[in-house]
Amino acid sequence: MVTVRLFGMTKMMAGNQGTLSLDLANGSRVRDLIGGLEAGYPAIGELIQKKKVLVSINQEIAHEDTVIKDGDEIALLPPFAGGAPMDQVRDDTQLVRVQREDFSVDAEINRVRTRSKRIGGVATFLGIARDHSKGREIDSMTFEHYEGMAQAKLREIRERALKDFDIIEVAILHRYGEIGIGDNIVLIVVGAEHRADAFRACEWAIAELKRITPIWKREHTPEGEVWVEEHP
Repeated sequence: MVTVRLFGMTKMMAGNQGTLSLDLANGSRVRDLIGGLEAGYPAIGELIQKKKVLVSINQEIAHEDTVIKDGDEIALLPPFAGGAPMDQVRDDTQLVRVQREDFSVDAEINRVRTRSKRIGGVATFLGIARDHSKGREIDSMTFEHYEGMAQAKLREIRERALKDFDIIEVAILHRYGEIGIGDNIVLIVVGAEHRADAFRACEWAIAELKRITPIWKREHTPEGEVWVEEHP
């Protein structure tokens, strides 16, 4: 017997359950798990076959041949709502955060600025909750995240940005829980010697966040709740 964690639209498709239990033999593979899901929850199985829902094992994307072992943490990941260290060792605990509470944009910019006197330019992206999306009026929205995996993916984005772009520091923050219209959602702050490098890294980081980070958005509208599928 294995337990499968559900997020986003998959919870709704399973009757608003947070987990599912499936009877699998020892040594089963992910393809066997998918077969069990197709039998009991055909709508979820169809989305997996269409690659719109991914299977993760121990917070890593799994393939059909991946063996499932006792104690593995299994999860179904619907489309996300948004997908190398410096020369010295740095603590990124404050620079990469997923948190419920709001953040101060000025404080986070200052946090990056104080990392080095070589920083000559700072580029930022601030995502804010708007009241209209895809023809729908929105009252508020709720963000759900995969605890642990979301933080790990944000750290990965930070490390890759530091390695692949000519920049000095990056901060990445994303909120979860219910967000009111006009409130802050996500912030990227990039410090570099030159503005062009900061702009390039900032644009890449927010695009990558939306592509690989397991965070899901549910919009609350006058007609009901809608799980947003940004990346089919």
